[in-house]
Amino acid sequence: MKFRVLHVKSSGASLECTVDHSATHVKWLVSSLSPVGPVIQSEEMLYHHGAVILYKVVDNNPSLSFRVYIATNNDSFIKDISKSVKHSLKKFMKIDKPPVCQKLLQNGKKYRLVSEPEADITPEEFEFLDGSLLKLKSYIEVYLENPVEFKLVLVETDSDDVVWKATLRECDWVQHDQSQKSRIGKKRPRKMSIAQSEDEVEVPGKRIKQVGTSDGTQTLLTDAQLITLAGKLGKEWIRIAIANLELDISDIDAIREKEDDIVISKFKMLKRWQEKNQSNATVQSLYNCLKNVSVEVQDVLEGFL
Repeated sequence: MKFRVLHVKSSGASLECTVDHSATHVKWLVSSLSPVGPVIQSEEMLYHHGAVILYKVVDNNPSLSFRVYIATNNDSFIKDISKSVKHSLKKFMKIDKPPVCQKLLQNGKKYRLVSEPEADITPEEFEFLDGSLLKLKSYIEVYLENPVEFKLVLVETDSDDVVWKATLRECDWVQHDQSQKSRIGKKRPRKMSIAQSEDEVEVPGKRIKQVGTSDGTQTLLTDAQLITLAGKLGKEWIRIAIANLELDISDIDAIREKEDDIVISKFKMLKRWQEKNQSNATVQSLYNCLKNVSVEVQDVLEGFL
């Protein structure tokens, strides 16, 4: 077996010859105290400890979109990915799942990501290369039209051996009580409606414009607003329908019998509440009913006010 010593000096890196070696040590003539390390020549394939890093796109769409990074389990590389995501034009949140791969990743080997139920995955197949020195970090895009629980599995293309897997649930990306506590005492300034009336009040020597304000108490909800809100309701929507919106279980059963699409079912549930309340089915009224629901739902309703 032949050894060389990688010696990094101010003038650059060089490979120096060794004097002797044993099973545990390498001996060479020391020329300086700059960084050194033994190098072994080998024709074996290069393997890496791998990590899978997940980020979800944060937007108002009811669909799900993720970025999946397959990387070497290297702290510096993972920080580079975080910076890349942070400077993206889109807004992302990191999904906490065990990142470490069950098998070593082989340099130059092909892998593919599989989803259950099936999702749109781009690219369908990729060749793993250590991209730690690349400025642009490659990723896989995963898109699901309906926000449902699903499983992601990374497999070797040639053998279908599982390298990594995780189950993603709605609770992984819905903001929890901790976010809600930080909002206590804080209210987002309400947007002024375009339709607000302006009345001129005469004051001696001055003319003052008095601008009317809309607090949402008279604003009725549109179908577009209801479908947006339906996409934000989680699996607990039936409980919300009964406990918060005071609908009958017969209403829910009738909707579920006729509709397979979960988002459309939630939309029809909200329409049923609107039909029952008629002129009282305002944005403010629905906001009051859903006070104890998720922060994401409250944010959407506040945007309607």
